[in-house]
Amino acid sequence: MMKCGGGFACVAALLLVTSAAAAGDAPKVLVIGMDGLDPVMLQEYRDQGLLPNFDRFIAGGAQFQPLGTTIPPQSPVAWSTFSTGLDPGGHGIFDFIHRDPRTMLPYLSTSSAQAPGSTLKLFSWQIPRGGGVVENLRQGTAFWQLLDEAGHDVTVFKVPGNFPPVATDARTLAGMGTPDILGTYGIFSYVTDDPAVSRDIDGGRVIPVRAVGGTITTALPGPLNAYRVGEPETAVPLELVVDRENRTVLVRVQDQEFLLAEDEWSDWADLSFPLVPVFKSVAGICRFYLLEVSPHLRLYVTPVQIHPEKPEMPISTPPGYSRELARDLGLFYTQGLPEDSKALEEGVLSDRQYVSQADQVLQERLRQFHYELDRFAGLDSGFLFFYFNAPDQTCHVLWRCFDEDSPGHAAADPAVRHRVRDLYVALDGALGRALDRVGDDAVVMVVSDHGFAPFHRSMHVNAWLREHGYLKLKEGVEPGTTELLAGIDWNRTRAYAIGINGLYLNLRGREKSGIVNPGREQEDLLRELVAGLEAAVDSTGGGRPVRHAYRADEVYAETWRERGPDIILGYERGWRGSNESALGEVPAGIYADNLMKWSGDHCMAADVVPGTVISSRPFVLPAPTLEDLAPTILGLFGLEAPPQMTGRNLYRQEGGR
Repeated sequence: MMKCGGGFACVAALLLVTSAAAAGDAPKVLVIGMDGLDPVMLQEYRDQGLLPNFDRFIAGGAQFQPLGTTIPPQSPVAWSTFSTGLDPGGHGIFDFIHRDPRTMLPYLSTSSAQAPGSTLKLFSWQIPRGGGVVENLRQGTAFWQLLDEAGHDVTVFKVPGNFPPVATDARTLAGMGTPDILGTYGIFSYVTDDPAVSRDIDGGRVIPVRAVGGTITTALPGPLNAYRVGEPETAVPLELVVDRENRTVLVRVQDQEFLLAEDEWSDWADLSFPLVPVFKSVAGICRFYLLEVSPHLRLYVTPVQIHPEKPEMPISTPPGYSRELARDLGLFYTQGLPEDSKALEEGVLSDRQYVSQADQVLQERLRQFHYELDRFAGLDSGFLFFYFNAPDQTCHVLWRCFDEDSPGHAAADPAVRHRVRDLYVALDGALGRALDRVGDDAVVMVVSDHGFAPFHRSMHVNAWLREHGYLKLKEGVEPGTTELLAGIDWNRTRAYAIGINGLYLNLRGREKSGIVNPGREQEDLLRELVAGLEAAVDSTGGGRPVRHAYRADEVYAETWRERGPDIILGYERGWRGSNESALGEVPAGIYADNLMKWSGDHCMAADVVPGTVISSRPFVLPAPTLEDLAPTILGLFGLEAPPQMTGRNLYRQEGGR
């Protein structure tokens, strides 16, 4: 049944549906999203005879070609373009990190959460007068909303940038951007009795413990209690019975027990964090991984996930979809980026142990894929998008394992040298399952948002700006002591960087303390910065790090352009903006070797890391881009793309949308 509010829009929608019906039966369309699937690497593995199902697909008539990505080629930016058919200026997502020019404070770009506006205080309790608000910051209309409005059966599984899920009756599950129960991108817990372990780790929390008679009593932290004055942290009791002789630990949490040997994972623990006795609690789930018993206990605990059966924040449409998945397949990771690269980077997980955790995520995702394929195969028509994040995360942190030129290669575990290759083989198997299951009448596409490249050298953009006189620090502030844009003298600063690829002018009337006048002064500064950045040379590492310094007013639609950076840095292969500049820091030096385990990347120039598209129905138009896919998918169902979508229908000759 078509859903419509009446009026001209309803008539127009009905005409679109009628035209689709007139063109024949509605199709079946399957789009498999493989984040970071690189066209060059894909071809190399095909040449080695490792990908028989990709070979079968292409030999059967599917068209394989590079896919133009976004500026910059960041996943939340690129998948937002895929979803809306708009460039970043149209959908308003420019980076992982944006900044508020009124406060000069950074914020995460894809979603925001606001606490209740006021509370009623009663002794030690405070009662919110209204619920908090979680908002998806992406602008534009997602193509699946239009498919759903036209009456088609639609499932969109974990597309990035869809938290909270946009309003629709389609079956959607939120993907990248979905937080853990604490509201973060994922904070793990590390329980240990090793006194040498520092409590200062990034992306995790160390819980120091001491055994008494072989038993450890501690607590697992949970969300803040907004119902208590001061909003104290909640927790659930955690008991560990350590058997060092047999190298096992019995984990007791609430009413559940897990007996773990070393290198063994628990099943999901179902947790309940109390807020108001009897009346209110927050549900979450986590898994335990026993790393070591002796000489020191080392227990890893995943970030506590939003419970898919009892979600505290919206993670699916309709709300029952996440419950359906949990009921039929068991509890699962709901966090947007479930592979714990932070635990790897901090040395809590080794390369091999990280692969163990990533394997669990992959196997869980494959079960979910098979489940959705079985449902899709039973439909006469409909649309299914299914997302795999594994190529992206694996290439990010394990690139150094096979890249002998990587600064971190010598320290990498040779046992996981071929993990990226093996992952491509696993995804080849997933494609083969799909081809066998959906039938020859379905249109099948494999799509990646960008490719991949080595990340050998970093550029500290704010340090470059300081070196060339565009950024000034306050009196007495030394380079290397600043963070989150603090310590900058805004009365003398003309440009600054925050985010992985973004550079901003300190523009009068826009920034809180802007000094650059709009108009001629702004134009002259933009030209000067573009020329200087593209000519920058790293005399120690060799070469020019910046391939393109894109001007936003030349590459973005105007709609939301003012929210984003003025210049987007597109780096050469092997280079990337540093984490320090991404967080608004001003280091002392400009260039540095990348010694992190995060050794592969794609936040470079768009022409360095194109994505991949393989379509069973060859496109009519050349040079496909991510911006084209939403109009193209709508066209398969006989629907015209709305005028705000700037992409092309790749199945239609030039001259028509």
